[in-house]
Amino acid sequence: MDLPPLYRVRQLFDVSTVADVPAAVRDEFSKFDWQAKVRPGQSVAVAVGSRGTHDLKFLVASTVACLKSMGLKPFVIPAMGSHGGGTADGQTRVLAELGITRDEVGAPIVASMDVVSLGRIDSGAEVFFAKDAFEADHVVAINRVKPHTAFRSAVESGLCKILAIGCGRQTGAAHLHRYDLGQTIVPAARLIIRKAPVLCGLAVTENAGGGTHSLKLALPEEFPALDSEFLKIAWTLLPKLPVDDLDILVVDEMGKNVSGAGMDPNVIGFWRREGGIRQPDYRILVVLDLTPHSHGNATGIGMADLTTRRVVDKIDWESTYLNALTSGVLRSARMPIPVENDRLAVEAALYRTPDPASIRMVRIVNTGELETFWATAAVASELKAQKNIAVDDAAWELKFNPEGRLLPMMD
Repeated sequence: MDLPPLYRVRQLFDVSTVADVPAAVRDEFSKFDWQAKVRPGQSVAVAVGSRGTHDLKFLVASTVACLKSMGLKPFVIPAMGSHGGGTADGQTRVLAELGITRDEVGAPIVASMDVVSLGRIDSGAEVFFAKDAFEADHVVAINRVKPHTAFRSAVESGLCKILAIGCGRQTGAAHLHRYDLGQTIVPAARLIIRKAPVLCGLAVTENAGGGTHSLKLALPEEFPALDSEFLKIAWTLLPKLPVDDLDILVVDEMGKNVSGAGMDPNVIGFWRREGGIRQPDYRILVVLDLTPHSHGNATGIGMADLTTRRVVDKIDWESTYLNALTSGVLRSARMPIPVENDRLAVEAALYRTPDPASIRMVRIVNTGELETFWATAAVASELKAQKNIAVDDAAWELKFNPEGRLLPMMD
């Protein structure tokens, strides 16, 4: 089959960043008087999630250094619900791949799946919290604030979520996901703040290029307001494709380090995860690979229409099913049609299009890297008229190796 040529498109995003992340963290800690809140020798559980935050290692290491400067004894705990296969060893490995090890951040990693129940909120949801964090003298949460992949609310992913879902571990995450998260996360976080020794939280936002755009330290009672404030900023920074109508979207890779949903529904269309209005309308979605950092967790594969045998061979079904059952989004673990290789996957998608000459197709690396992508002529010609977008005049060919694997676009 003749494959259509593609044209490189580059989006000009706001990529302003915090110039010196460790210095900014130190500056945030210096704004508070900690003497009345802490005593030298006290323990601090630093809750760290599984999201691939760009400067996570520096955020954690700087926070640990600030706590040590107060005479405290910090240790890091995984705060990632059921990720990492829902095991302590698996979650320790996830942190290590994100650069969070004792040698890198200066504090021991203490992993466990044990939780304690803190009671119920008005909705009836029972709130669980990490046992080791509850028994520490203090808890510090670190998280990126961003739009959630499954619901809309004034508070979505951020400090409240890492307390309520991440620190709830598999038990707590599974229980809260039975309820409306948009109405549950803040009340659950407030219950935790009342009953657990939460000292403060460090919230960050990221620009479309992956750099730290802003960060702020907050006292626990300020978590909901800061989450809401930073969410508004995060929405302005969220990278998206500047086109709403495609016949085919080819995604080179999906994975848990890209998005908690494997592929961000805010990019590929919320309807693919939750149903509803098809906006944007990308009619056929092809996903070609699963990132190594996912450890076989292919949550979100159900949002694709076509995939490859390579993806199927990498899937750890137990981990994937556990994540889907915990989140309650069962369709996230459904299987698209798998074909033998990338070439056949792309050709199968093209075969569904009556007029290949006018095909509207885009290729992206993943839903987190959208500064540069490749589009067919029908799409590229429209994008040339848009602001903050540059389109190459030269055409690029889709090239495959002898095994049918799609090769990266290279100059």
